[in-house]
Amino acid sequence: MSGDNGLIDRSACEVVGLLKSGDVTPDDLLDALETRIGQVDGAVNALPTLCFERARLAAKELMRKPADARGLLAGLPVAIKDLTEVAGVLTTFGSPIFKDNVPARSEIMVEMLERQGALVYAKSNTPEFGAGANTFNEVFGATRNPWNTARSAAGSSGGAAVALATGMAWLAQGSDLGGSLRNPASFCGIVGMRPSPGRVATNPGFKLENQLSVEGPMARTVEDVALMLDAMRGEHAGDPVSLPDDGRSFLTAAREGAKPKKVAFSRDLGITPVDPEVASICEAAARRFEEAGVIVEEAAPDFSAAHDTFQVLRARNFAISMAELLANHRDLLKPEVIWNIEKGLELTMDDLVRAEHQRAQMFQNALAFFEEYDLLLTPATIVAPYPVEQRYVEQCDGQTFDNYILWLAIAYAITLVAAPALSLPCGFTAEKLPVGLQIAGPPRGEAQVLAGARVLEEILDLGTVKPIDPVAG
Repeated sequence: MSGDNGLIDRSACEVVGLLKSGDVTPDDLLDALETRIGQVDGAVNALPTLCFERARLAAKELMRKPADARGLLAGLPVAIKDLTEVAGVLTTFGSPIFKDNVPARSEIMVEMLERQGALVYAKSNTPEFGAGANTFNEVFGATRNPWNTARSAAGSSGGAAVALATGMAWLAQGSDLGGSLRNPASFCGIVGMRPSPGRVATNPGFKLENQLSVEGPMARTVEDVALMLDAMRGEHAGDPVSLPDDGRSFLTAAREGAKPKKVAFSRDLGITPVDPEVASICEAAARRFEEAGVIVEEAAPDFSAAHDTFQVLRARNFAISMAELLANHRDLLKPEVIWNIEKGLELTMDDLVRAEHQRAQMFQNALAFFEEYDLLLTPATIVAPYPVEQRYVEQCDGQTFDNYILWLAIAYAITLVAAPALSLPCGFTAEKLPVGLQIAGPPRGEAQVLAGARVLEEILDLGTVKPIDPVAG
C-alpha cells in the first residue's frame, strides 16, 4: 500500500518546488491524494468530507494566472479542520446540530490560504466543537491513530494529524486552545505549531479580543510547518488583533537554523503528573541539544495558577459562544460541552477578575524567563496514545483527574502566556508509539522556535517526512 510514492513521500516544500518548476500540476497532486485516501482512510477515518471537484475548479482558475502570481503554495492541496467554514463545503463542527451545514462563505484563514495558492480538497475530523482531546463525534465517528488503530489520535486536530502521518495531506490546518494542535501532533508523530495570538487572522466570533484560541499549521517537518505559517500569516480587517506581516519568512528562519544559546527543560512545569516513560524520552531528546553546543538546564516559569486561570477563561469562552446552543439544543450536545458552558454561565465577576490577574502575572513571569532562556522544552503531552474508546485521560502516574481538561495542563499553561509552541517528534515508547517534545519561545518568537526546532529535528533524524501505512491494533 504505497500510493504515488513519487509525490506522497515528498515534503511539502519539495512538492511546491515541483509545482513552481512545472514538473507537476495541481491535478497531479489531487490525483495522488485521491488515490492515497482511497487506500488508507478507511482504517483511520481522518478525512470524512472530501471536496475534490471544488479543488479541481480552483486549480483550473489558479493555473490561468502567471506562474509568479500563484502564491507561496502555488497549487498545493491543503486539508481544513471541520471547525472551520469553507464556502460550499459541509462544515459540521463535529456536531449533529450542524450535520447539514454548508456555509456560503469561507472563514478568513481559508481565504488567506487560498490567496497563497492553497487548494482545499478535504475537511479533517474533529471532536464536537473541538472539546475533548480525543477526536470522535456523533456525525462521523472516531478517528484512529495510524501507529496503532486501537489508540486515540488525540484532538481536537486529530483528523489533520492522522491525514499527515498517513500521506493523505502535505499540509493541514488546525486550531489550538489547550493543545489541540500540539496533542495530536505528538500522538501521531508529526509537527504541529501553535502561533502567537494574532499571527494568523481568524474570524473572532462572539469575543473580538479572544487570544486563547489560534489557528496554526501542521505538517510532517519543521520546514513544511514554516512554509504553511508563511502562507497563513497576515493582517486582516476582519480580525482586530491580527498582526501585520513584517516581511520576514518563517521558512527562511527555519532553514537558517539559528542555534539557541541556552534552553530550559521541565518534565512537568511543576503543575502536572507525566508518564515516566514519556518524560524520559522527552528529556533525552532535549539533552541532545547539547550536541550542538546548546546549554540545557532544568527550569520553568511559575505556572502555579494555570489550572484555575485556564478553566475560568475557557469556560467563559464556551458560555459566550455557546449559551444559545445549550438553551436550544441541549439534547444534541455531548456532556463535556454542556459542562464547559454551564461552568462558564456560573462564573462571577470575582472569578473573572482573579483569572485575568493571574494570567497577567504568568505572562510577566514568562517574559522574564525568556530573557534568560531562548526556549522552553517540555513533553507535548503527558501520556502516549491511549485507547480510542477512552473519552479522555482520567489518571496519570498515580494521580486521578477530576475533570477532562486537567490532563492538558502542560499545553494550556503555554497558551496562557501567549507563547508560540510546537510539538516535534522526539522518539517512541516501548510500544512503538510516537512522543512529541513541546518547544516554546517568547511571545511573537515563532522564528526563534522554528529555528531551534529545526536544529533539534536534524539531530534526532527520525525520518518523519515519509508517511506510514496504518498499523492495526
